[in-house]
Amino acid sequence: MEIAQIIPHVEALIFASDHPLPEIEIVDLLNHSQGFLEDIATLDQVQSAIEAVREKYNSEFYSFEIRQSGGGFQFLTKPAYYPTVAQLNGDKYLKKLSVAAMETLAIIAYKQPVTKGDIEAIRGVNSDYSIQKLLEKELIVISGRKEELPGKPLVYSTSKSFMDYFGINKPQDLPQIKEVLLEELPHTIVMQEANKESNGHLHENETGSDEEEASGYFAVSETGELLVKNKETNPGDTIHKDRDNTGDPDNAPEEKDMED
Repeated sequence: MEIAQIIPHVEALIFASDHPLPEIEIVDLLNHSQGFLEDIATLDQVQSAIEAVREKYNSEFYSFEIRQSGGGFQFLTKPAYYPTVAQLNGDKYLKKLSVAAMETLAIIAYKQPVTKGDIEAIRGVNSDYSIQKLLEKELIVISGRKEELPGKPLVYSTSKSFMDYFGINKPQDLPQIKEVLLEELPHTIVMQEANKESNGHLHENETGSDEEEASGYFAVSETGELLVKNKETNPGDTIHKDRDNTGDPDNAPEEKDMED
């Protein structure tokens, strides 16, 4: 089978599919179609055909491209055209997650397969609502049970939709936590030092040392507010860092496990 004969069929299959199409599935579809009964298409040929199609749509004359995500290949609009395409559907297809749901999803992504008990042990709060929302949005799936534990609790893993949404093919493609911290932590410390200088002298017992600050967990809320989970607090306690760096952890609002 000539590659030139396969290319348009591969292009048509990826275009018509309503889900990311894996290479092996493309091979099966080609070999079960009427035009290829006498001559079998191989995986190597399909891979070459996909690469040829990708090169074709990499041209600046096309507003869409073929990308590999969610375990397969699909046509996607190029990022430069997102503002235009977004006008078509507005916020209809936007999936907004609460901070609680995002925390839960991050734990599942990096710890999967994981039980609800494991999730709650890390977060320090009940996570029933967040897990239910993530299931409804098809970002996670029930992947089995932990047979060795009493009651055989359900275990959760990320779904193909999750991988598709974040543009990865397998959980191992997620950025390593150490890499993220190494990139974000120095910037956070610099910003804190800048705030200290701009706001004058702060008492040591209010701010703690740089080492103590660096050992905390940093996150940003949906409003852009910097959140610091200090190593000396409980897993569910959150210190809200306001602009003048005088946030009192004792007055921090209790986290609500609810969707925004």
